[in-house]
Amino acid sequence: MGLKIPSPVSIAISFFLLLGVLFAGFQWLDQPISAGKWYFFRNPFGLTHSSDDLPARPAAEDCPGVCANTTTAPEVRPFPSGPSCPDYLRWIHEDLRPWNRSGITREMLEAGKKLANFRLAIVGGKAYVETYRKSFQTRDLFTIWGILQLLSWYPGRIPDLDLMFNGGDVPRVLAKHYRPNKGLMPPPVFHYCADDASHDIVFPDWSFWGWAEVNIKPWERLVKELRAGNGRRKWKDRERSAYWRGNPYVSGTREDLLKCNLSESHDWNARLYIQNWDEETRRGFKQSNLADQCTHRYKIYVEGAAWSVSRKYILACDSPTLSVKDRYYDFFSRSLLPGQHFWPISADNKCPSIKFAVDWGNSHPQKAQEIGKAGSSFILNDLRMENVYDYMFHALTEYAKLLRYKPTIPSAAKPVCSESMASTESGRVKEFMIESKVEGPRNAGPCALPPPDPAAIESLMRRKKESVKQVQRWEREARDRRNKGT
Repeated sequence: MGLKIPSPVSIAISFFLLLGVLFAGFQWLDQPISAGKWYFFRNPFGLTHSSDDLPARPAAEDCPGVCANTTTAPEVRPFPSGPSCPDYLRWIHEDLRPWNRSGITREMLEAGKKLANFRLAIVGGKAYVETYRKSFQTRDLFTIWGILQLLSWYPGRIPDLDLMFNGGDVPRVLAKHYRPNKGLMPPPVFHYCADDASHDIVFPDWSFWGWAEVNIKPWERLVKELRAGNGRRKWKDRERSAYWRGNPYVSGTREDLLKCNLSESHDWNARLYIQNWDEETRRGFKQSNLADQCTHRYKIYVEGAAWSVSRKYILACDSPTLSVKDRYYDFFSRSLLPGQHFWPISADNKCPSIKFAVDWGNSHPQKAQEIGKAGSSFILNDLRMENVYDYMFHALTEYAKLLRYKPTIPSAAKPVCSESMASTESGRVKEFMIESKVEGPRNAGPCALPPPDPAAIESLMRRKKESVKQVQRWEREARDRRNKGT
């Protein structure tokens, strides 16, 4: 039988069918994708040094769940103030200090657009979001989710406000570009961390409601698991060394830390493990359960591209945290004291500093256990989820007091609410949302925010410096004795 040549009619039909398929495909590609779906297209395991270099995406493709009904105002349930807030909430006043005299104008706010991933407005107890750039993984999604839970936790209690949010790694409002005392005001931008050279307004990070890409559970469940993990092995029975597991390729200081690992020529009392998240995902996260990592007498904290969300997990292990001198702080860490909640490690001399810390702790087990317990108690007790919500409540309330204009709904913003956001998700994203959803209004008021107290802040900073100097003196004395052979 000879080869059958298609007729011109069948060729034409096939051609138009192919066009139709391609057109439908392009139409599908052009459909709006919610913020929650974007994480399937992001690379959570890339060895980049920062997540701040991601390209912008159109705001229309990033609405994290649109709410159909936003007309009903939430019922306000007044309650008396609770007990005094944990000490770390007093830093809210410090973060807002640049705008104390001038207040915040609409022009100041909109100047922060170039530094922000999204804009959030709360008007009449409802939230509205305008997205400028995508955040790494689902940071933006879970940050917005957390704010929505706050609105349900304290319905009608959050004043109208308008803010910009940076969802990247590093602070963006660099102090060197602004001079508040000369009228050159920084734009107010919320962020997960800051340092002494920036004016970012610090706010709790997304992982308190879950980090879906790496299977880190919402904070309330994880706290219970960490408590249970602490009880599996007594401190005296744990490995007599310092433990760290993570991705070292996000910062130079982490790569430098790897030099302290056990080798044929050195034992710096450190046991360091590279976490390959791509491999870990394929294996079902069997080697990354945080509650299973309380196995060593000491844990190491070291920054990544900026601060690291791992700080709270590391501190929660009842083992003294050996904290490599850091540059960045999150919303709670400024109230942690060296020598009380953690042990300071030199950034420039990591390996000998780690070895000395472990040797000192093993020689002073009672004191070492006290430091481990104090750090763990701070995280498991002072950082309870209700305190996280109270921090958010007071940070937003104090911020709103500074606004010198009446907040309105931005023209390009979309309404967001918990129900619509969760309904558009699937997998761990949806699981973590459902798990971290608050159950109705809280039956108590927020804690009482302490007033500004610059003298107390200054005293705390002096205590920190003196504690670090004391440890440095002990290290020098030990080095001198070793060099003299005594």
